[in-house]
Amino acid sequence: MKTTPAALHVPELADELGFVHGFSTVAIGSVGLKHATDRDAVLASRRTFLRVMGLEGLTLTAVGSVHGSDVASVDQPVESVDDVDALITDRPGIVLFATYADCYPIVLWDAGAHVAGLVHAGWRGTQAGVASAAVKFMRDRYGCSRIKAGIGPGICGLCYEVGPEVAGKFDARFVNPAANGKWLLDLAAANAVQLEDAGVDAVYEVGMCTKESYLFPSHRRHPDGTRFGAIVALR
Repeated sequence: MKTTPAALHVPELADELGFVHGFSTVAIGSVGLKHATDRDAVLASRRTFLRVMGLEGLTLTAVGSVHGSDVASVDQPVESVDDVDALITDRPGIVLFATYADCYPIVLWDAGAHVAGLVHAGWRGTQAGVASAAVKFMRDRYGCSRIKAGIGPGICGLCYEVGPEVAGKFDARFVNPAANGKWLLDLAAANAVQLEDAGVDAVYEVGMCTKESYLFPSHRRHPDGTRFGAIVALR
């Protein structure tokens, strides 16, 4: 009998010394408080996620996730950094955290500078350039020069149907026609190109679609307010 893993990671970044990252699955439960009907259950799921990641007892510092391109650094744990969609830290023991239900988590890591970041990229953040803004921030603030990026689970380019008003905001490389005047938008590809254009050393993708895989909540599949989480931390 197969068991559902509690968390997944970007395989190519799994063995990076000093870098911790992961994406929670439905086995842990919903980690999103905003639409939660049972706050205590969500907080318990968050504690489970921390324990699974080997970070038990530490505080989650959450990305505000306002669908923009602003970036902030984190020097000490706080409950949330509002009005940003990316957080960067060079401090061990800081646990960067964000929740998702079709948007893409992007993890960033520079081994030489020992700096890590977490990005929340939906269509608005992607269109605003949040991934490239996070890379620029790492370079400008921390002197990073050898950044690797991992794109986690999110809704894929065969499932993410949008209207022409959204499709028109993106390069034609990332959109394909769908039925009924709709378009299919490939956010993973758009973010990968954005990261490559920003000069990162490597971009790795988990390649899992939240709408197709029942390992993760999906707003497009079941808009019930459940969320999976992403964690990034340094040791």
